[in-house]
Amino acid sequence: MKRGSSGLSLVVAVDKPEGMTSHDVVGACRRIFGERRVGHAGTLDPLATGVLLVLVGSATRLNGYLSGQRKAYVARISFGCATDTDDAAGQVIRSATVPDEVADEGFARSVLARFSGPQKQLPPVYSALKRAGRKACDEARRGNIIELEPRDIVVHDARMVGIGTDEQGTFWDVFFVVSKGTYIRSLARDIGRASGTEAHLGALRRSASGSVGLDECVTLDTLSEVGVRAALDPVRALGYTICFCGDDEIVKVRNGMKLTLRRAFHAYDRSFCESCACTSGVRETSAPAEGEMVSIVSGDRLYALYRVDAVRRALVPEVVFQNGVSRGRGL
Repeated sequence: MKRGSSGLSLVVAVDKPEGMTSHDVVGACRRIFGERRVGHAGTLDPLATGVLLVLVGSATRLNGYLSGQRKAYVARISFGCATDTDDAAGQVIRSATVPDEVADEGFARSVLARFSGPQKQLPPVYSALKRAGRKACDEARRGNIIELEPRDIVVHDARMVGIGTDEQGTFWDVFFVVSKGTYIRSLARDIGRASGTEAHLGALRRSASGSVGLDECVTLDTLSEVGVRAALDPVRALGYTICFCGDDEIVKVRNGMKLTLRRAFHAYDRSFCESCACTSGVRETSAPAEGEMVSIVSGDRLYALYRVDAVRRALVPEVVFQNGVSRGRGL
């Protein structure tokens, strides 16, 4: 076994505390599991709290699949001033009078309706996006502003939770469900301008990453106590169609061989088993369509992700885990 390798391969969900970077959480998990290969699926800023999926060992290869899922947040939009980072961690760069109508729920709902659906979004100046190999946030700290291009995003839901006031003035608490690449800080900034004033992100809590919610998260303190017992089922988190294979076929899978499409397929059915990730919570389903992903499972391990190739009438491998990824405590 390589130095810094624990032999573990699993996914856990951490309730990230305020003040820590996502990289800080990764560092803590490296120490907890004694594993060098640790990553996360979707960055949270230090200001933010909530669901952070942490990938341990070979499970880090699931990053591109888990990080692309929808994210849900409860965001506090604070009106009256803009900051250089578009959140409460930055320096105030502009102040503006807040119109009385901002405190009206009907007005708030009408503004939020304009931010639902597909749209272009200009990322914050302080972001980890790169141009010519340079991070925008690093250059901004040096006083060099990199011009970033607007990006395509989707706001699937923008729902008012409540309106209130604090020492800074009026705020909205808003529930968002957004696509990969969406900056809630930018939404706060743009909602302020659409409301005839300035605004920034006052607080942020991620309530879900894909199908994984806060109820499945553990704190870092708890994780240090329970370790691998906190592992989640990556099959359920991915949400792909499931193909159960016997030992003979798993040998083929581990060798990267294609599989026939003529077989039974399954999917999770929450009505069977709402509170756990056990195998009894699946039902038979129709064959997946061209290009769809399939989780290859045997026993308590996820062994591969395959893609449907309808022309070849086969499942072809995309990612193979020689020793599998643990499916967690519920199996």
